[in-house]
Amino acid sequence: MLRRTLLFFLFLTIGLRGFSQEFQISPLSKISLLTVGTGEDLAAKFGHSAIRFKDPTLGIDEVYGYGTYDFEDPNFYLNFTRGKLAYTISRMPFKYFERSYQIEQRWIKEQELDLSLSQRKEIVAFLDQNLLPENRKYKYDFLFDNCATRIPEVFEETLGNALQFDFSYLEEQYTFRELIHQNLAINSWSNFGIDLALGAVIDRKATTYEHMFLPLYVYKQMKHTSLNGKPFVKNETVLLAVPPKKDNSIFFLSPIFWLSIFTLIVAYVTYLDYKRKSRTIWLDIALFGFTGLTGILIVFLWFFTDHDATKMNFNVLWAFAPNLILTFLIMKKKPSNWVKYYVILLLPLLLLTVLLWVFKVQIFSVLIVFILLSLAIRYIFLFNHLTKRYNS
Repeated sequence: MLRRTLLFFLFLTIGLRGFSQEFQISPLSKISLLTVGTGEDLAAKFGHSAIRFKDPTLGIDEVYGYGTYDFEDPNFYLNFTRGKLAYTISRMPFKYFERSYQIEQRWIKEQELDLSLSQRKEIVAFLDQNLLPENRKYKYDFLFDNCATRIPEVFEETLGNALQFDFSYLEEQYTFRELIHQNLAINSWSNFGIDLALGAVIDRKATTYEHMFLPLYVYKQMKHTSLNGKPFVKNETVLLAVPPKKDNSIFFLSPIFWLSIFTLIVAYVTYLDYKRKSRTIWLDIALFGFTGLTGILIVFLWFFTDHDATKMNFNVLWAFAPNLILTFLIMKKKPSNWVKYYVILLLPLLLLTVLLWVFKVQIFSVLIVFILLSLAIRYIFLFNHLTKRYNS
């Protein structure tokens, strides 16, 4: 975290220097697209895109990148959660850019763009204009306004209709969720968390253009883009090669392991309760507390943030926020009679979750199968148990 914060201030210090209005670039200057591979952190799982400007005559070799943020911003975590965090464009020397990704062991590929001198001037002027204090900040959006989506926008703004994207290379169009999954292992907490937090809005097909919210698709698209009828990419180079990473994930730390253990515990304790005609209160408190708190988080992300991707999240059907209230009522050995009717009404919500999944209204993490099964087992038991208690 400290390294990223310091890096941000380095970006900012260099970025604010700016070029003068009289600044002229030489005929030997080059502009290229840099694409960075994925990293270990969740924020790095989707890669990065940036624009490199190199002018050996003037001794300039700098990288412009969108999506910079500062951990020292007031209310950083609250603003990040609510989708109100200000992101910025930054500029830094290429040597520092390259070094940071050497440390993180992430590959860098460069695509030099076939641009005239006047076109290069236009792009540099546009980026420098973005670097001005009054223009630097913008509100980030994971799907529609990130480090990757800004790249084609820069080229469109500066090159106009002479720039033509050919999307025919895409053999298949994916939904936003499918595109996200391409960068995450199914049996990972990051995948599980993203599927839990993001709603049905990301289960629509992304347009061919919208595929470029991921850096890898910007990289692919540049190879199928023309400028004035000529290929946009002049040549391509691997600047930093990194050997393929081995999967070092530990199964015993994975969600499928712990969720399967969770289901076995719920099933076993419920079986013992059935045989003994008793009720394990701590298990009910854990289940209703977990689903209630999770439901509150989902409701918060849906209704009280500016994130578009967290809207219409039907995980709220099984992660039912009112369950948190029931947590306090279920502590009693003999809760109110109406509780049994509340519990049985939760079963149709589980069924509705499955139906929405089957009809692809929303694609849920396959890992919630363990949670749905656990809840169904316990809800059925609780209804039968409470019914017998009040009829006896």
